[in-house]
Amino acid sequence: MMAAARYYGLELDSADFRLGQGETFPTAAALSLWAQNSGMWSRGLRLRWRHMFSVAGAGPVVLLFNDGSAGLLIGANAETKTVFIRDPRAPEAEPPIPVDEMRLAEVWSGEVVLLRAERSQEKADPPFTLRWLASVVLKEKKHLRDLLVASLAISVLTILPPLLVMQTVDRVMVHHSYSTLFLIAVILATMVLYETLLGFARRLIILVVGIRTDATLSLQVFSRLIRLPLDYFERHPAGETMYKVSQVNQVRQFITGKLMTTILDLITLAVLLPFLFWLNATLAWIVVVCATIIMLIILAFLRPIRVVFGKVITAETLKQAALGETIFGIKTVKALAIEPQRKALWDEKTAEVGKWRMELGKLSNWPQTLVTPIERFMYMGTILVGAYLALSDEGGFQIGSMFAFMMLSQRVSQPLVGLARLIEEWEEVGASMGQAGEVLNRPLEVDAASGGLRPKFAGAVSYEDVTFTYAGTKIPALDRVSFSVPAGTTLGLVGRSGSGKSTITRLLQGINREYSGFLKIDGADLREINLRHLRSSFGVVLQENFLFRGTIRDNILSGRPGLTLEDAIRAARLAGAEEFIERMPNGYETWVEEGSPNLSGGQRQRLAIARALITDPRILILDEATSALDPESEALVNANLKRIARGRTMVIVTHRLSSLVDCDQILVLDKGKVIDIGTHSALLEKCAIYRTLWNQQNRHMFSEGQGHAALAPTLLQGN
Repeated sequence: MMAAARYYGLELDSADFRLGQGETFPTAAALSLWAQNSGMWSRGLRLRWRHMFSVAGAGPVVLLFNDGSAGLLIGANAETKTVFIRDPRAPEAEPPIPVDEMRLAEVWSGEVVLLRAERSQEKADPPFTLRWLASVVLKEKKHLRDLLVASLAISVLTILPPLLVMQTVDRVMVHHSYSTLFLIAVILATMVLYETLLGFARRLIILVVGIRTDATLSLQVFSRLIRLPLDYFERHPAGETMYKVSQVNQVRQFITGKLMTTILDLITLAVLLPFLFWLNATLAWIVVVCATIIMLIILAFLRPIRVVFGKVITAETLKQAALGETIFGIKTVKALAIEPQRKALWDEKTAEVGKWRMELGKLSNWPQTLVTPIERFMYMGTILVGAYLALSDEGGFQIGSMFAFMMLSQRVSQPLVGLARLIEEWEEVGASMGQAGEVLNRPLEVDAASGGLRPKFAGAVSYEDVTFTYAGTKIPALDRVSFSVPAGTTLGLVGRSGSGKSTITRLLQGINREYSGFLKIDGADLREINLRHLRSSFGVVLQENFLFRGTIRDNILSGRPGLTLEDAIRAARLAGAEEFIERMPNGYETWVEEGSPNLSGGQRQRLAIARALITDPRILILDEATSALDPESEALVNANLKRIARGRTMVIVTHRLSSLVDCDQILVLDKGKVIDIGTHSALLEKCAIYRTLWNQQNRHMFSEGQGHAALAPTLLQGN
């Protein structure tokens, strides 16, 4: 696999591979998943010999042999009926081995893994629109074909019962023919049975199409959502995002539900409408004209309904944003006892939604009211006019024909009215699609780094005249920042709040890429490096870290699921987390719930440090990583910093200058500019800002014996 990936200029990390449960050898599915997670297109398949000649030549194909080894299919010769296989462990200069079908069948059962570089982003991520959604449904060609056949068969079966009823009234009742009546009854029973079976099959096919479409949508939506830049999530409430994305389900239900049903009913209409005109043109025109008037009434109300529905969507979005904010900030709500204020906000948003839904309901009530008498006339009018035509015997229209027309007219008018109502619902669906599109059609992170370099990092970092300004502000967060850090160096970042410390680490992680100047790692421009490769080579510990639901071991290994418990223990020991994990009831198998209520802040922080170290990153970023630790835990982590930093570049952002005394270099920032860089002792002598910060935090050293005089610097320490 790794040799095949190199053919496309990509490097697979063996530590990312994970065997399935109970598997002894790597399977095609597991290897394919490994490649996909590393940014490649891959499929695990089972091929026959004849397929080998069609897949050979497009690139190396991985053949999985029965003994657990593998080979690379790199070519084929159709004339000699041989394929060329290379041993991935053999030297590059060694020629491939020609193998025929018989020899290959002795060691190979057909499992292969196809690989290629990831498809272009334009093809992989088309705009999230109704047209794209419809194309997803249309991919189910086989099921849709069966659906069409079933609908046509049901349409034909729909015509026959009215015809038989017409014959029963006009022939059987007139001539008192019991044998004909019995025959008609048998035919009707047979038709009902077939119609029931076909209806069951049609509903089952619609269900299958809906479920498959749901699965495709879920994969696409999550894939797009998780690749949105962090900046989007920082600027939009989680509740708002969740509500907008959930609108996709409403659109899917419309397409695979009412839209598909109406289209299938229109197929029935195309079959039945000519038959209605054959029975009686006058009555058929009554049905068509009434349905057209209904459609025009609904169309007239579309624009005002669209405006009010937009107000409903806006109100619902704000309501969900308030709900999400309350849930995610429930600890703060409880701590500050502001439940009444949050409830008042919720009441306000709920009232706003109710107000606009009432307006929408009132407006929607008018077309319903105007349409009702026309619908009733369509049904009752055809009966009255049909009875008049039958009594006057105009055009040979008989009672049986009237009964047949009444039965069929309801089947015809229903899709016509349904089509009119479909247009009304189309506006709501369009608005829902627009809401989802506001989130899912935003530029994705991968757009800025599709492909890209995947170098092996040593850890040298350099900023060359870097300037960056956050969106919506005019003052630069970083202003012509320049400095360099050799590989293996420990760099401390200090400065007052808002000086740009965290911005430097954000740019280094590729979170923000709209900067001027050059940011390089080992001489390679950061914007040229593949984004996933960049971040997987980093270890990042934040001030507040999120732990996933699962065991402690799962959380530590989340960055490298292919590693073992021994690796987790090693990382925990390095982070100073081993001692408290071993005191847990189930050790590394202790379950962590959402929000990790069974762990203290310091314990969560040490687990986050262990999680960052599990990947053995070349660059480790600690952004206020020890701020939540108690003095004992902080001392333990600081004591391990030298071991943690060995062989890697480490960037430490902190307000506690005592943690940076042993750093190789300390960068002092103020208002986005570099003030100075040097060792702790050098900065104390030449940098006034650093000296001031140091004195503020260590004033207690000069105030011993003055009682509570040391409380002030303790407060300043949190600035």
